[in-house]
Amino acid sequence: MKAFADKLIEITERHAEEISEQYCKDIRTNNRTPSYHVIPEEDCLVKAVSFYKNLSRIYFSQRPNRDLYEYFTQYAEDTYNEGISCPEAIYALFMMKKHMWLYADSQALFITPMDHLQAIEALNKTIRIFDLGTFFIAQKYDALKKRDGFIY
Repeated sequence: MKAFADKLIEITERHAEEISEQYCKDIRTNNRTPSYHVIPEEDCLVKAVSFYKNLSRIYFSQRPNRDLYEYFTQYAEDTYNEGISCPEAIYALFMMKKHMWLYADSQALFITPMDHLQAIEALNKTIRIFDLGTFFIAQKYDALKKRDGFIY
């Protein structure tokens, strides 16, 4: 029997386009992410699909800290170069996590008591990934701002 985490990642990858469509609708209208309102929908979709399809690489990594660091510092550099503020980039990441879980919940993956226990384990691991990712994003933004001469 597949662990819930495996099911979660499999569902996320298999339905990355559908999850991304909902995410992009949300982020392109959310009051907390005004910089994303002007990003073309196609660009938003491409980035979100890429994120969801590559999540398993991070989730099941044998070297999670290094892979997380590489992935999220690249995310930070990309969003920084697009002129997106650090708070918006981080909030966008929170919304990616939210939409992944909303989709999984809508697919009724939480059926048996064992599924519920495995869901908690998957949720905890997902939270750790996104929390550490948030730290790496903030750290990279700080380095980029210092490089560009912004003084706090």
